[in-house]
Order: sequence, then structure tokens, then C-alpha cells
Amino acid sequence: MTLLSPWWLLLFLPVLLLAGFYLLQQRRRSQYAVRFASLPMLERLVPRRPGWRRHAPVVAMLFAFALLALAAARPEIDIQVPRERATVLVAIDVSLSMKATDVEPNRLDAAADAAGKFVADLPAGFDVGLVTFAGTTSVLSPPTAEREATVAALKELTLSERTAIGEGVFTSLEQVQTMAPAEGEKPAPGHIVLLSDGTNTTGRTPEAAATAAEKADVPVSTIAYGTPDGFVEAQGQLVPVPVDEATLAILANDTGGGKYTAESGNELDEVYGDIQSSIGFRTEAHEITPYISALALLIGLLAAALSMRWFARFP
Repeated sequence: MTLLSPWWLLLFLPVLLLAGFYLLQQRRRSQYAVRFASLPMLERLVPRRPGWRRHAPVVAMLFAFALLALAAARPEIDIQVPRERATVLVAIDVSLSMKATDVEPNRLDAAADAAGKFVADLPAGFDVGLVTFAGTTSVLSPPTAEREATVAALKELTLSERTAIGEGVFTSLEQVQTMAPAEGEKPAPGHIVLLSDGTNTTGRTPEAAATAAEKADVPVSTIAYGTPDGFVEAQGQLVPVPVDEATLAILANDTGGGKYTAESGNELDEVYGDIQSSIGFRTEAHEITPYISALALLIGLLAAALSMRWFARFP
């Protein structure tokens, strides 16, 4: 919670002074009664008074005053609001290492299946596109609100040599920037979701891509996919293909995206679900002054009602 006018918190001081004065008065009253009458006489002359009831209306009223002081400071909280529009580019690594079978049935098929579910479940107002990258990049589906083309393209992925992570980001950025807003509208926010299992081996660097994405205000959420023990067979030999988590984490951190790892199809489904939640909502500051003021009024009315009910007077 933040305060738009924090200086108004000084109004807490008179509330505290009033509370202190009330405690002092209660102490003086007790001392006076004991000084001028013996205890047996007090029990006969002074009717038994309800202990906590005597203080409840005053405590409630003081609490209402404190809430009013807080309301004067204009507090606001962050709330999650669903996005109505966004452009999401799914970028998938199709380098040869994606045929590793450390993820069943293999990295590529499991990644395509999870990405298809992710695309299908995005909010209806989002435009979604698909980019693949290996040694070069391909736009298999430009951003569109029609999901069928993207889901169909995910079923036709083919592998190729080398890995150009940086180029995958640059191509995805170009697709985001093609979505020009209608006249009088603000551009829809963009987001790139990039899945890879390897190290950048060709093209522009991920660092250069991160700089461009940050300048364009387009976060890149990365998924480091696969296990450290993955391998592929090449020319009769087993070649290790471990995941380069560090490079992808830096890319995500530098652009304000989320960094994720997944070592199985189930984990990948969870990651895509988390990404969907993060890009499907935006955070807005919401002032809650009216709610706190209303609560203070209700508590003040309750204090008055209790005092009238129990003692036939206001606190």
C-alpha cells in the first residue's frame, strides 16, 4: 500500500492524544473511588458495571478516527486488472538439439504441444503469432486473433542446424511492431515468450536482442527447456545438449520478462500457465480512500449504537 498524501498521517497524533487522555481519566476515576470509599461500601453503593462494555464504544470510536486519518492520506493498493488487448509472439527453438528424448516423446514435440495449449487459452482479445529459429528465423504465423493458424503451424515444426536466439527475438520484435493501432488508440502491449534448449551459436547476440526489446518496451519471458543430461545422436556418436539457463535468464532479466525452467512436459504446461497469468493481467494502482472512509463511518455508527443501547448516551 502506498499513500498519495502521507503528511495527513499527522492526524494520527490527536487520535493518540485522545486515547491517552481517556486512559488517564480512567486511572484517575479508579484512584478517586478507592480514596473516598472502602471497597465493601463501593460494592453496595455503586452498581456493578459491565467491564468491557464500558470501553468498547470508546475503542470503536477511536478506531474510526484512526481510519479517517488514514483515509485523509489517500492510500492506494495495486490490483490485477485483466488486459483487453495484447500482442504475444511465441518463439520456439527448432535446432537439432530439440530432438533429444530426455523429455518424452522428445523436446520439440512436447514443446509444440504445450505451446498449442498456451495459445488456445490466451484471452480472446490477444493477437498471437509464432516464430521459429535455428540457424535462421521463420514467421510461421503472423500475429492474429485467429488461433487456428498458430496451433496448426505448431504441428508442422521441422528441425534445422545451429541456434540463433538473438535473431529469434529480433524477428519477434518486428512482428510485434507490425501491429499498428487504430487511429486514436494506444498500441497494444507486446510480449515475447521464447523457448530454447541451447546456446546462441549464430546471428546477433542475445545481449543485442535484449537491448532492442528493452528499448521497444517488450518483455521477453524465457523458458530454458530440457535436462542437463540430454543428448542427441550425430554421425553415430552421442552429443551432449545441456540447457543454457544462464543466457536465457539474463535475456529475461534485462527485458523485464519472467525466467523459467522446465525439464518435462508437465513442468512446461505449468510454466506456460504461469506466463499466461502474468501477461493476461496488468497491475493498476487503485485508491481506496472511499472504502476506508465508509468503514470508519460504519464503525463510528456502531460505537454510537452500542453506547446508546448499553448506557443511553453517546460515547
